[in-house]
Amino acid sequence: MRAALDAAERGWYVFPLRPGGKPPALHGEKSCPRTGECASGHRKWEQRATTDPDRIRAAWSRAPFNVGIACGPSGLLVVDLDTPEHKGSSDAPDGATTFRALCERAGHAVPTTYRVRTASGGQHLYFTAPEGVRLSNTAGTVADSVDTRAWGGYVVAAGSITPAGRYEALCGSETASLPVWLQTILQPAPKPSQAPSVAIVGQSRRYADVALANETRNVATAQVGEREAKLFRAARALGRFVAWGDIPRHVVEQALQEGGEAAGLSASECRSTLRSALNWSIAHNQRRREAA
Repeated sequence: MRAALDAAERGWYVFPLRPGGKPPALHGEKSCPRTGECASGHRKWEQRATTDPDRIRAAWSRAPFNVGIACGPSGLLVVDLDTPEHKGSSDAPDGATTFRALCERAGHAVPTTYRVRTASGGQHLYFTAPEGVRLSNTAGTVADSVDTRAWGGYVVAAGSITPAGRYEALCGSETASLPVWLQTILQPAPKPSQAPSVAIVGQSRRYADVALANETRNVATAQVGEREAKLFRAARALGRFVAWGDIPRHVVEQALQEGGEAAGLSASECRSTLRSALNWSIAHNQRRREAA
């Protein structure tokens, strides 16, 4: 109960997990009584999670439930650094190692933020999710043995106990904001635009925003051997929007610079590639072509 109340004081939405376990201790849809909170239809754990201390005391007074934190409603993105044994391999590097290497390639230190050691020996890094962005769960998108939990996902809170051990807070009382370079990797690819390849003036700015997000993500997730080519093509593709006045050049340069560095390119490599590709694209797209 104390762990649940502590999490709720932080503004994190909690719900009970089975005593000694990690599954939700809530009824399923098939056994839903359609009363109380579910009177208008079955409500799942994410919908029933709460920060109300009275509801928390009432729930945890019934049994020594573990504590689940619903990441989406709590405004959290939690990076799960797993152990290789948990993933079925004992000789692969653990999530903490691969995440640290990713941070180094991006030119950043491992962020200092609220951190929990899991019962299996892994770690959970808590970040405040950006406002207006709905991130979802990922598995291996960031790196091997590195998963994330956001909307649709939950984590076991510090203070919970399983047969494998206890979940314990390690360091960092404050929750840091999600780094921009990491958000670039996690951002869902936008749905393909239905607009023609050369949009009319009224549609172009909206299409430009979609194109910027898509191209930045493609660059950030590029593999070794294709990173410079993807960065070059992205800059040429986006240069037309700069020429048409739909996106300021510095916005394109900053987004692709961060994407390129996240993929492992050096800052100087990114700047050189961006300068030449954007200059060419802007020079060759001075006139906006109207759609037929």
